[in-house]
Amino acid sequence: MSELTSMGIISLLPATIAIVLSFITRNTVISLAVACIVGTLVAGQGIFGFPILLKESIGSPDFAWIMLLNSFIGILVAFFQKTGAIQGFTQYMKDKKMTRNKVQLSAWLLGMVSFFSDSFAPLFVGTTMRSVSDDAKVSREKLAYIADSAAAPVSILVPITAWSTFLSALAIGIGPIITQEDAANLFLKAIPFNLYAIISVALVGLIASGIVKDFGPMKKAELRAEREGKVIRDGAIPLIGKELTEMKPYEGLKPRIFLNFILPILLIVIIALGTYITLGSAKTMESFLFVVIFMGISMFIQGIPFQEIMDTLTTGIKGALPAIILLALAYSVNGLSKTMGTANYIISISEGFLKPEFLPVAIFMIAALMSFSTGSSWGTFAICMPIALPLAFQFSGGEVTTLVYLAFAAVAGGGVFGDHCSPLSDTTVLASTGAASDHIDHVKTQLPYALTCAGIALVAYLVIGFIFV
Repeated sequence: MSELTSMGIISLLPATIAIVLSFITRNTVISLAVACIVGTLVAGQGIFGFPILLKESIGSPDFAWIMLLNSFIGILVAFFQKTGAIQGFTQYMKDKKMTRNKVQLSAWLLGMVSFFSDSFAPLFVGTTMRSVSDDAKVSREKLAYIADSAAAPVSILVPITAWSTFLSALAIGIGPIITQEDAANLFLKAIPFNLYAIISVALVGLIASGIVKDFGPMKKAELRAEREGKVIRDGAIPLIGKELTEMKPYEGLKPRIFLNFILPILLIVIIALGTYITLGSAKTMESFLFVVIFMGISMFIQGIPFQEIMDTLTTGIKGALPAIILLALAYSVNGLSKTMGTANYIISISEGFLKPEFLPVAIFMIAALMSFSTGSSWGTFAICMPIALPLAFQFSGGEVTTLVYLAFAAVAGGGVFGDHCSPLSDTTVLASTGAASDHIDHVKTQLPYALTCAGIALVAYLVIGFIFV
C-alpha cells in the first residue's frame, strides 16, 4: 500500500475505532480487526484490503523480530516451569517473607536492571515476579504496570541503548549537530529534561513503596487482590495461554535455581550487552535463541527426555500465541495509520500555534497524541524530530540552547507516553503478557498514572518554557 501525505481527519479513524472499541468490548483482537477492516475500506483498498494489509504487516522485519522474540520468551518460560526453576525461585522469595511493598519494589528494581531492551524488560519482570506477586496478593494489573513502567521509560533515559542510538541519529545533520558525537552530547544533555520518563519511573517507586497511594481503577484492583485474593477480576482474560500458567515441573527433577533460571538470565544480559558494546547493536532476539538452545541441551543432560523437551518447547510457543495474534493486528493498525497519513495530519493541524514559550509543551502534546494513536514511539520519533529540532534552532538563532534540549526531550518523552500506555503498543502488550493480565484491564488501570505523569510534565514544560525561552 502506498503512503499518502494525509487523508485528513479520516486518518484518525482506524486508531480511534481500535481504542474506543477495546474499552467498550474488552476484546482487543475483535476491536483491532474491525479497525483494520473499516480503515482499509475508507482508504479505498476494497474488500481485499484487510488480508493484504495483514500480509504486509506480518511480513515486515519489525513484526518478525518481535514475533520471534515473543516465541523464544514463551519457550523459556515453559522451560523454567518444566525444570521447576520458577517454582524454586518463588519458594526462595516466599522464604524471605517479603511484604507486598517489597515484592513491588523488587519488580521495579528488576525492570530497571533490564534497561537494555524495552521488549525484554516487561516480559522478564512479569514472568519472574508473577508467582511471587500472586502469593503476596498483588494484582496482575499492578504487576503489568510496574513491568511496563520499567521498560520504555527506563530505556529512553540510558545513553547506551538502541533508543539513544536511534534518537541521536535522527538529530544528525540538523542545525549545528553534525557528527555522532554532537548528537550523543545532545542526548546526554537532554536527559534531565525528559520529564515524562523520569516522572514515570519515579512514580512507580513511590507507589510500590507505599509512599504514594494507589488511585483510580488500580486502587479497586489492588483492594480486590488484597481483600478477596483475586489477582485478576472475574471474567478477565489473561493475555497468555494457560499452557504457561498451569505447567507442572518434570517429576523427579531436582530444582536448580542457578542452572535453570539465574544462569540463563545472566547469559541473556551478557550477550545482549556484549553485542551492544562490540557491535553497536544489542542482539536481544539472538541472545534468547542461544539460551533456548542452551537450556534444551541442559535439560536433556539433567535427564528430561528429548520428546518431553520438544513438547515443552511447543507448549511455550502455544502459550505465546495470544500475544502474537494481538501484535499482528496492532502492527496492521499502525501500518494503516501510516498509509493514511495519521501522523502527518496531527503535525499539520498544530504547526500554526507553535511559539517559543509553548514549543516544549506543543511538541510533547503532539508526540504523545501521535504515539498513543499509532502505538509507535519510534515512528513518532522519526516524524517529529526532523520538525521539532529545526523549529527549536530557528527560535534559538541556530545555537544549541536549553530550548533545543527541551525540544529533543519533549519528542522523546511524548513518544514514550504512547509506547508506555497505548493499547496498540507492543510494549504494553508484552507487559500484559508477562504479567498474565487482561490487556484492557492493564491499559485502564495504568492510564490514569500515565496521564498524571504527562500532566505534571506538561506543567513543568510550560514553566520551564517561560523561564528559559
